[in-house]
Amino acid sequence: MRYTLTSPSQVEGTIKLPASKSISNRALTLYALSHGQLEPTNLSDCDDTAVMLKALRQNHEVIDIMAAGTAMRFLTAYLSTLSQTHIITGTVRMKQRPIRLLVDALRELGADISYTDNEGYPPLRISGKPLAGGNITLDGSVSSQYISALLMIGPVMRYGLRLQLTGNIISRPYINLTLQLMHDYGAEAAWVAHDTIAVSPKRYNKEVEFNVESDWSAASYWYQITALAPKANIKLLGLFHPSYQGDSRGAKLFEKLGVMSQYQHKNVMLNKSEITIERLDEDFSDIPDLAQTFVVTCALLNVPFRFTGLQTLKIKETDRIEALKCEMRKLGYVLHDEKDSVLSWEGERCTPEAEPVIATYEDHRMAMAFAPAVYYFPNISIADPGVVSKSYPAYWKDLQQVGFSFEERY
Repeated sequence: MRYTLTSPSQVEGTIKLPASKSISNRALTLYALSHGQLEPTNLSDCDDTAVMLKALRQNHEVIDIMAAGTAMRFLTAYLSTLSQTHIITGTVRMKQRPIRLLVDALRELGADISYTDNEGYPPLRISGKPLAGGNITLDGSVSSQYISALLMIGPVMRYGLRLQLTGNIISRPYINLTLQLMHDYGAEAAWVAHDTIAVSPKRYNKEVEFNVESDWSAASYWYQITALAPKANIKLLGLFHPSYQGDSRGAKLFEKLGVMSQYQHKNVMLNKSEITIERLDEDFSDIPDLAQTFVVTCALLNVPFRFTGLQTLKIKETDRIEALKCEMRKLGYVLHDEKDSVLSWEGERCTPEAEPVIATYEDHRMAMAFAPAVYYFPNISIADPGVVSKSYPAYWKDLQQVGFSFEERY
């Protein structure tokens, strides 16, 4: 099934954004590690958080986290600390996403983890036990979720954790987000050098009241709509400024593409302005989840770009670099990649398809990043639109609220 989209000439309305998936899943992990008495409130209603909640509440021997990469990383570390045995598995794609670096690090800290199928990939058999902790070294260019997973179990290990990161440390804002939330739950964890984090063996507070803020990643699609629509005036609810979320930096980037933010108390007003740049060269190593949004937006606005720091896109829900190259070609834009970490467009065009159908590759961000392209391609369709449930289940409903419409086709 696919949606064929129709867009309004003017977008105006108030949007209640979903709660942050990144914060929700970290807060749930910390709540579990603390044996907390107060479950976090305003949790995301997305698939990734739903599987986290189910796993923590039911504590079944076999845990299927479906396509939730965050849940796979965080639960692998968490389950390693429990005095029980679990098998954690997921979708076919999840079984193709590497997890060796995290498993090796956990083993070094004393964890008992084995692979049930292919070496280096889920499913995993985890025989949990109290962990000693101590000093470890990890490649800083890997997914920050590996690093966050290790940090969060630091306080419950006998000797705490001292984590040294080597190489280029990517997604540092996500690491800082984890440290901020750990601090909110009573942990002592901080950078002690530019490449080293120390976590004290101090137990989490059991009585933390925590309310999750709205998702800046989800907000990025409304910034994109504002940039592409002829007229737009949008109010986004529940966003904090300043925010723990690294993706809030997207607001500053969108200023260059003609979107201004007016910050109110936990709300943001979006309005159109003039585009201030002729091209955009940017390092996305700290905001990789916004790459698809900016690739589509820049190309449609005829702003050449070169985006670096995209190495983690190869191991996301799909190979996002190849997916972007393929789907943008359907719209007539020829993208080039370098070294599995750079994506660029220098204005090269090809003949677009008359009625492009955008494949989503079981990737929520492909659907949401390409839907606003309807302003430039009125015959565009989005295949498998239900994939948005992974992070923003109400996305299509919210679009309808401000005047978009969809025709279902099979």
